[in-house]
Amino acid sequence: MILCNRLKERRAALNVNQQEMGRLCGVSRQTISFIERGVYAPSVTLALTIAKVCGVAVEEVFYLKEEEENGK
Repeated sequence: MILCNRLKERRAALNVNQQEMGRLCGVSRQTISFIERGVYAPSVTLALTIAKVCGVAVEEVFYLKEEEENGK
């Protein structure tokens, strides 16, 4: 399973940039960027914090996707 996210869309809905989202969540702009690009999987605490800042359930920001098998 792959952890995917809708953080960029949720952040846009709040009309905040990565820097401001990082400040609201207590992390750096780079952390927000890494999460949005799927380079970094946040801790449960950070995922819940992000969801709270966005005003939605954590499942509205983060979700699991099945890995596709090669050749299918």
